[in-house]
Amino acid sequence: MSLQDFCHQLNQLAEEASSAFSNATEIEELEAARIEFLGAKNGRLKSVQKLMGTVPKEEKPKAGQTLNQVKTSIQDGFEEAKTRLVSDGSESGVDPTFDATLPGLGRRLGRLHPISQTINELTDIMGRLGFSLAVGPEIEDEHHNFNSLNIPNDHPARDTLENFYLVPESERTKQLLLRSQTSTVQVRVMDATPPPIRIISLGRVYRPDTADATHYPMFHQMEGLMVDQAVTMADLKSTLRMFATSYLGDEVSIRFRPSFFPFTEPSVEVDFYWNGQWMEFGGAGMVDPNVLRSVGYDPEEVTGFAFGLGVERLCMRRYGILDIRDLFTNDVRFLRQF
Repeated sequence: MSLQDFCHQLNQLAEEASSAFSNATEIEELEAARIEFLGAKNGRLKSVQKLMGTVPKEEKPKAGQTLNQVKTSIQDGFEEAKTRLVSDGSESGVDPTFDATLPGLGRRLGRLHPISQTINELTDIMGRLGFSLAVGPEIEDEHHNFNSLNIPNDHPARDTLENFYLVPESERTKQLLLRSQTSTVQVRVMDATPPPIRIISLGRVYRPDTADATHYPMFHQMEGLMVDQAVTMADLKSTLRMFATSYLGDEVSIRFRPSFFPFTEPSVEVDFYWNGQWMEFGGAGMVDPNVLRSVGYDPEEVTGFAFGLGVERLCMRRYGILDIRDLFTNDVRFLRQF
């Protein structure tokens, strides 16, 4: 190949590259043109460069000089086109109004939701008292949510207006619902584990309550269970007092008021005396013998206690929150306070 033909191909290539770079309207289009003409492996300039081997020996210095000039011209054309696109704001993610001379803004660190903070702290406190964490499904069957907890078929707690059943009763072969209490986890643990048992369960439960300052259709419970030989109400009261003192940070008094729950006998409502007032925190009692029998335990050999406390109630008392709905509105102005 003569020097004249070689230079003609280089000049023609430079014109085509200049036209491609000038016509590019997006940074992706410009990058594709760069690879076409300047690609290290299959670029068109690379292909023409290989033709230097056919140029007569005495003309190769001139051919090399022309090649370098064309290569520089094509590279300069690419950089000019890139600068043009960036200044027009056409590059993806580039704001043409962005001022790089302004001082930077620090990233705001996130934090755990107050409910998550409370759950973590409750788990830690009860862990130090010897209780391990157990989990269970939020979609339950009637056996675990009612039958094994000694709740009879005609009990109001099973009413369709008191639960979130997942399908109409006429279509149910196995009745499923969103669990209304974390006591279901107690049954599952006792079904699979022989005594002694000392566990807590923390999680969401669902009841069709109207949302107001103290009620919400979804909330969290902490359920506790201890089953062993010679467990008494004194063990229950001592455990709750140590828990309350650890969580609230002050010496807390505990009182029991007689109550009724199908799955405990005797049953009590639990009140804490803190900051000069009595506050109701949940229900508790000794595990009903029928519940022990339903999981294969002998109530003549073992006894146990169970308690359930509202996580939102504990959280609201700790932080002085007056409306439970504030916990679920996801208002960052509220959440940044914790």
